[in-house]
Amino acid sequence: MTIDHTATGLPTRAPNRAMDTAEFWDALAAGRWVVPHCDSCGGWFWYPRRLCPLCGSWTVTLAEASGRATLYTFTVIRRGAGPYRDKAPYVLAYVELEEGPRLMTNVVADDVSSLTIGMALRVVLDPAGDAGDAVYRFVPA
Repeated sequence: MTIDHTATGLPTRAPNRAMDTAEFWDALAAGRWVVPHCDSCGGWFWYPRRLCPLCGSWTVTLAEASGRATLYTFTVIRRGAGPYRDKAPYVLAYVELEEGPRLMTNVVADDVSSLTIGMALRVVLDPAGDAGDAVYRFVPA
């Protein structure tokens, strides 16, 4: 799925491109939302890596994903530190992807009091660094 680029106003930095994650970050930079998928057992999982944690297979690919998620749990940070000092309140959350895995991220909303567990979300990209990189965040659907 191709995803929207947006500027959430939250601080970002360029991602660390490790050998196991470079393909994921390249896909994000190209505006594509991909999630690790095991070709052997059919499982989806998070975080990007070469070995399937579900069955131990090495036949893992980054597959196009829906970009849809639900809010699993969250906390509102009201006193930020460092580069987040002036960005509070902001939300740190676990979201459950439509494909199944849960991941930690920011949920960006105009009114953080409107967020509820189980609400529908969609992925967006924030520009990161000077090389055209991007990081993922979620917003209400």
